[in-house]
Amino acid sequence: MNETVVTLVTGGNRGMGLEISRELAKQGQRVIIGARDASKGQAAVELLADEGLSVETVQLDVTDPASVSQAAATIKQRYGYLSLLINNAGAVFDFGQTASNLQFKALHDDFEINYFGLIDVTQKMLPLLKATAVAKIINVSSMMGSKTAALDPQSVVYQAVAVGYQSAKAAANMYTVQLAKEMQREQLNITVNAIDPGMVATEFGGATPEQARQMGAKPITQGVARTVQLATDWTDMSTGTFTNTDGPVGW
Repeated sequence: MNETVVTLVTGGNRGMGLEISRELAKQGQRVIIGARDASKGQAAVELLADEGLSVETVQLDVTDPASVSQAAATIKQRYGYLSLLINNAGAVFDFGQTASNLQFKALHDDFEINYFGLIDVTQKMLPLLKATAVAKIINVSSMMGSKTAALDPQSVVYQAVAVGYQSAKAAANMYTVQLAKEMQREQLNITVNAIDPGMVATEFGGATPEQARQMGAKPITQGVARTVQLATDWTDMSTGTFTNTDGPVGW
């Protein structure tokens, strides 16, 4: 890459998003932290500044189309292009709700952030990604959205029950595949891939990092490792893949 890599990380003010932002800033990328709460985004900027890292923030609520449009306009004004979009923002609202008792409010909330929001951000950032010679889209997905894993008794997610969240991630996986194929048909140097971070010790799902660790979650640095690897290797132009640190994940 001859030009500065400009990277947007949605949900970048805490958890995996913050760690991804930290590690990419260390690699010299110009990182923009997308944060639903502007004050929390600024707090993340100041935290990383105390570590000697220079990042920026933009107010970005992936479930608010006006917010997404304004974020895209802000990035266009500041840089004119975007090299890397990491769709990291996500949440689960229906953990433990069975398929026969799934609450529709939880189902809608799962899809708003994990699917519709991801698509809205991607579509509105695409003109900025097309404005540079080579670009990447990385969708932070989950093995919980893998039907292959859900049907495998040996899988770590076989017993997991979060139907709305899992369905939204499965839908996001299909969007990843279809967008990757579209970029190829249009002969654009924009790769689109999905990453499974695994169970990570963060605040995700309402648990504390310590509670997550007690349930077997891995350290956050391990959880972001594959995303960081793909985000920093500009010789890797694979597209339409679903992987984690162990290799390919079944769709």
